[in-house]
Amino acid sequence: MNPLMRTNNNLPSLIENFFGRDVNDFFNANTASVSNVPAVNVVEHQDGFRIEVAAPGLKKDDFKLNLNHNNLTISGYQETKKEESETPNEKYTRREFSYSSFQRTFTLPTSVDADNIQASYTDGVLKIEIPKREEAKVKPPRQIEIGG
Repeated sequence: MNPLMRTNNNLPSLIENFFGRDVNDFFNANTASVSNVPAVNVVEHQDGFRIEVAAPGLKKDDFKLNLNHNNLTISGYQETKKEESETPNEKYTRREFSYSSFQRTFTLPTSVDADNIQASYTDGVLKIEIPKREEAKVKPPRQIEIGG
């Protein structure tokens, strides 16, 4: 195999073998560290809406929710520190700092009760409950008496 043959990361494999995968990850725009917007589910139910944000590894304090008019903005910020000793005989320590953030904005319908929005974070999923106003909820069918 030719040591200068290009890999799918567009850098020669010789450079990859010398510097390691981190160099390729820095130049490769398709890595997860560059595009780290979490997946979101939006569910409408009888009493309102629920937004579920898949964000494992984050803590409750890493999130911010802001409501400006009918725009709900969900943002997150995380700092990751990683320290590894190379060998037990050496005192060299390698430190890697990683910062990631995201922001998603949703335009809420006018039928929601913005004053009663609640959020919880459990098992890596941020759940935001957005209730509908009473007048916007679907009423069950009823029989109307005919007067006469």
